[in-house]
Formats: sequence, C-alpha cells, structure tokens
Amino acid sequence: MAVYTDVSEGELEAFLRNYPVGELLSYKGIAEGTENSNFLLHTTTGAYILTLYEKRVEKADLPFFLGLMQHLAHKGISCPLPVDGKDGNVIGTLAGRPAVVITFLEGMWMRRPKVVHCREVGKALAQMHLATQDFAMTRPNALAIDGWRKLWDAARPRADEVEPGLATEIDADFAELGRGWPAGLPLGVIHADLFPDNVFFLGDELSGLIDFYFACNDLYAYDLATCLNAWCFEKDFSFNLTKGAALLEGYQSVRPLSEAEKAALPMLARGSALRFMLTRLYDWLTIPDGGLVMKRDPMEYIRRLRFHRAIKSPQEYGLK
Repeated sequence: MAVYTDVSEGELEAFLRNYPVGELLSYKGIAEGTENSNFLLHTTTGAYILTLYEKRVEKADLPFFLGLMQHLAHKGISCPLPVDGKDGNVIGTLAGRPAVVITFLEGMWMRRPKVVHCREVGKALAQMHLATQDFAMTRPNALAIDGWRKLWDAARPRADEVEPGLATEIDADFAELGRGWPAGLPLGVIHADLFPDNVFFLGDELSGLIDFYFACNDLYAYDLATCLNAWCFEKDFSFNLTKGAALLEGYQSVRPLSEAEKAALPMLARGSALRFMLTRLYDWLTIPDGGLVMKRDPMEYIRRLRFHRAIKSPQEYGLK
C-alpha cells in the first residue's frame, strides 16, 4: 500500500456518493507498499480502504482480483470485501484512476513473525487454495518463467553492477530451472505474494489476508514455496528451520502435500527466490531514485537463491 496519486476532499466526497458508506468524516493516505495508492477512510458507517490502481495494475485484471476477494469472503476466508456502488459497479474512477472501496480489516502485520504466525499462515494459505477450487475465473501467471526471462533480458546487461559475476550466476539458474521446473502438480488460484505485510494478526490470531493483486493460476506448492521465502528467513539471511517446519505443518494440517509436491519444493523455492530477486533487480537498475515505485535491494533474494541451490532434500525446510 502507498500513495502515488493525491485526492482532494471534494473529489473524494463526490466519488463516495455512489457508495453506501455514509458521509465522509476523515481520510488519510497509507504510506506502505509498492503498487497502488491507498487511503484509510472513516465515514458515518465505519472504516474503509480506498484503493486507486496505478499503472502497474491492468484494469482488465480488476474483475478477477475483486471477484476473487468476493468469492473468498463468501467462502468464509477473512479478507477485505469490495463494496458495490449504487450503480451496480464495484469499480469507479477517481483522480483519473480506476478506484474501489473495500471493507476495513482489523489487525496488523507482523514485522518479526514468530513460529506461531508461520503456522497460522500455512493454514490460511491451504484454506485459500481449497476455497478457490470452484472459482470460475482464471488469470495466467504473468510472472512465471517466461515473465522472469523478460525481466532478466532487460536487467542482465547491468547485473554485474550489483555484484560482479551475477549475470553468469543467474544464467546458470535459468538453465537449471528450465530443465527441471515441475509439471503435473496440483494447481489452481494462488495468492502469489503472501508476504508478512499482506497478512494481518490480532495478537497470535490471524485476522485476514489482503492484497490479492498478484493472484493468478499456478501450482499450489509454488505458492507455499513463496511463503517459505517470505516468512522463514531471518534478518541475517539464515533460514529458520523451526519456522519452516511450522509453516509446512500448518499447511498440511489443512491440505496435505502429494509426494511429488514435496519432492518439488527445493526447485519451487529456488524459482520463487529468483522471481522476487528479478523484480527487485529490474526496479533497482531501471527506476530513478525518488521515483514512485519503492525500490528494494535485490541482494536479499540473491542470498535466498544461493541457499536454495544447496538444498538436497525438502526435509531441509522442516518438512516431516
């Protein structure tokens, strides 16, 4: 979440007249995030989130994202729910951007997740995977291997500016992942970006999932591997085996992994680390300092990638 587009009080009041949310009392921008402009609204009927979709989000994808949130909410998965406008449309236009109002979710994200949080995230991810098995809409993963290659083609000429020899190192990753990427595993709708800032807790209890704007159809186990990358590494870049075991245990308590999925985890985790390294690397090298997109250091995921290369067995992630 972030604010890239300013909204005046008059514009916002006019926009909200099409939504059954009452009168605007106050609003403020939410500074965190990288993709869209977000505001916390307080009205006479409660609290809401207003999202303005910036250029990185395709308007054509919005019905999938918003429909998925509605589907999950109706299935009992705690997540924000888009508010229907009085004209029957969820999506409106504000400040020249597609915009929606969604319900406010209580809780906060954990900057230092504990083992119990990892276990709860595993459960919630599996519950989401099961809940979406009858979701009718589909969206290809634009950041699957072909998408990674496009990012790499753009970033490779300057990759050694980040670290000497990086271009050759990542070329080897692409060669191995191209040969060994798993096929035939269970697939469906995945979150694809379930990082700590997209999961809210009230104490140790998970209160909901947010930010479905990378959701797509892909391998369930790939989504789980992304969570291993996002939740189970410490600040010193070491892998926390106890957290990994808790996350995997939580997931399998709801949706047990097949033997093929278990065997594929090292390759999937390596691919996931490469995916997030590449988006960071591309932004790091191509976006000017002070630009609208928050740049993140790619070295964090280069180190994860190196860790996964050395993994010989899924049990090294804590799998039992």
